[in-house]
Amino acid sequence: MKTWKILLTAALGTAFAATAWAQQTTLRIFTGGQQRPDVMRKIADEYQKRNPNVKIEIEVGGATSEAQQQYLSTVLSSKDSVLDVVLIDVIRPAQWAAQGWAEPLDGYLGADRQKVMGQYLKAYVDANTVGGKIISLPYFADAQFMYYRKDLLEKYKRPVPRTWDEMMETARVIMEGEKNPNLQGFSTAGAPIEGTVCTYLVPLWGMGSDLTRGGKLNLDTPQARQPFQLYGRMKQAGVLPRNIAEIPTDRIRIDMQAGNLIFAQSWGYVWNRLENDADSKVKGKIGVARLPHDQGGQSATCIGGWQLAVSAFSKNKQEAVKFVRYLSSPEVSEMQAVMASHLPVFPSVYKDPDVLKANPWFAEALPVVESARSRPVSHQYPQVSDAIRSNMNAYLAGTKTTDTALADMKSRLQPIFR
Repeated sequence: MKTWKILLTAALGTAFAATAWAQQTTLRIFTGGQQRPDVMRKIADEYQKRNPNVKIEIEVGGATSEAQQQYLSTVLSSKDSVLDVVLIDVIRPAQWAAQGWAEPLDGYLGADRQKVMGQYLKAYVDANTVGGKIISLPYFADAQFMYYRKDLLEKYKRPVPRTWDEMMETARVIMEGEKNPNLQGFSTAGAPIEGTVCTYLVPLWGMGSDLTRGGKLNLDTPQARQPFQLYGRMKQAGVLPRNIAEIPTDRIRIDMQAGNLIFAQSWGYVWNRLENDADSKVKGKIGVARLPHDQGGQSATCIGGWQLAVSAFSKNKQEAVKFVRYLSSPEVSEMQAVMASHLPVFPSVYKDPDVLKANPWFAEALPVVESARSRPVSHQYPQVSDAIRSNMNAYLAGTKTTDTALADMKSRLQPIFR
């Protein structure tokens, strides 16, 4: 009898465990390496503690937005259900809506739709709403800032530059004074990647111009030439790295972290790495400011950030939406800000004492993020992006002149912006 009871108890225990295992949902989320998958893991672990019936797997891939999108296009075009949640660049919702890759979230949000969306910075509500439908929810905000060596500016008694000419002059003074062959004046994305679109647009906007006006292409202007000519002057002055055409986004952070950059145009995540990475040689030496502009113009910056989309082909959509709503919450926004210096998508989180302790510069970041501008919104954005970045890259590499690069850019964009 005793043996029988033991066997029955064991059988019941096995059956219960099997039932519990059968009820467990595994969600797979895709993220890029630059979006701090290590931080995502910590956040997912916390979610699993609160939801023991859910297991979160993280797939990491692609060093750039383009590489990630190339992989995702292959997976989603085949309607593969391997992914449940995907981090997508702020430039992607319109494309994902047109392709039918993202599950619209309106029905899942229901009566909470207006309340949920009303919490976010308006730019991200607009970015994630396509044709009146919520395509994705914001994960973290971003914008480009000017990073600078405040210790070197203090040493040479130079103010934080407000114009590009002031920045070049200060860079030359410091480079000549330091006599360090590894020290570079200014760096920005120059490789044929998405960040290089902003390398062209930021100085264009800073002159009061834009790529389009009223939906029409606006490149038949003197201002359209100026970004090329600006970087041409920087190259002549020796301020840009010689290999600028090979520099992707994270190379900028690596060079500054090694103490080899005076000024840089890059995204919000960089500050945390410069201050907290064990191998950083510039801890306590970095300042953050608005990007320079042309004389008589105004500072401008690119909106960035990453959004959470539920795959239209997921077999676990209900659970995936629950996880996305957790990831896109003020609580997680604060966690990201403290652990990764990811800019919040909630205005209120910028004032959180713990967030400001970890990121004192967030006190000045909110107005910059609020005023950041969107890259052209189009379901054909991949073609728009390629036309801009490939020509900017070719100019920086010295394989195209201003006239050639601008003419090619115009011919490729004209059919899109008629």
